[in-house]
Amino acid sequence: MKILITGGAGFIGSALVRYILSETTHSVINLDKLTYAGNLNSIPEPLQNNERYSFEQADICDSVSVRRILLAHQPDAIMHLAAESHVDRSIDGPGDFMQTNIIGTFTLLEEARHYWSSLGKEAKINFRFHHISTDEVYGDLPHPDEVEGELPLFTESTPYAPSSPYSASKASSDHLVRAWQRTYGMPTVITNCSNNYGPYHFPEKLVPHIILNALAGKPLPVYGNGAQIRDWLYVEDHARALFAVVTKGEIGETYNIGGHNEKRNIDVVQTICNLLEELVPNKPEGVENYRDLIKFVADRPGHDARYAIDSTKMSAELGWEPLESFESGIKKTVQWYLNNESWWQQVLSGEYQLDRLGKE
Repeated sequence: MKILITGGAGFIGSALVRYILSETTHSVINLDKLTYAGNLNSIPEPLQNNERYSFEQADICDSVSVRRILLAHQPDAIMHLAAESHVDRSIDGPGDFMQTNIIGTFTLLEEARHYWSSLGKEAKINFRFHHISTDEVYGDLPHPDEVEGELPLFTESTPYAPSSPYSASKASSDHLVRAWQRTYGMPTVITNCSNNYGPYHFPEKLVPHIILNALAGKPLPVYGNGAQIRDWLYVEDHARALFAVVTKGEIGETYNIGGHNEKRNIDVVQTICNLLEELVPNKPEGVENYRDLIKFVADRPGHDARYAIDSTKMSAELGWEPLESFESGIKKTVQWYLNNESWWQQVLSGEYQLDRLGKE
């Protein structure tokens, strides 16, 4: 099978590319615009040289380029991950998010629809358009500090209630995919995932930002009181889940993918500090304990209190379960950043500035 992956140079996309090339016999066409968060170095050179891999630099908003790529490579499936995804950037400048996440998805859907319509009978039946989205489209859930009793989880039938320009743009793209399935019969599936972490994560995000700031002896900024809860999913577990959905998922269905690891942001930061105490006891000058670097800062506007995924459907219907606990996954992640300084130094030497706040 040939799989076209949009955003395959991004954090989750590159994990998916690595998984398919390393663990399956399928082929990958990586379509990526290579914006600030796209990095081809997230795909090791031996995999980039694999005969089953090809790369196309293009913008999903460019219908001519998308059409050319579809006709040239004749994919059997599209896995759509290309998106603007940083919440704070969406607050500062929402326009790019509307363009990429909404217009880009529309453009891709239209070109995919025309391509799909031109396929032979068997290829048309087997074709899949897999849209990868986020749990943030559901808004947030009650926090355990505010309610008593059993806490609810996001399910596939949870109503949409996005809080940020980012999540609103992703909710819009989800609705477009469902409309194209309902109106045109497009063979689509959608997944909504919880917070990812792991190797090759862009340093603007919370986990790598805390690791790298701590190593540099910089403040570790935490929004508000750090009580916000997220369900943390190791990115390689997510890649396995995505492949299971595109190969075994039912047309028209939505699947929620979670890590079964609800953690407060402050607990995530403190866990990283504890691991660094163990793994890097020789601290930067003037730092006695990594935890001393924690600095609480003004909260983000509209900050969601809690996310938590019920991934029962993934388990029951597709046989997927996360392999990593938060404890095992975060230790692997910290160790990866310690072992791969050349990767993150290359990233830091570009557009990203180390003194930006860590984003979830």
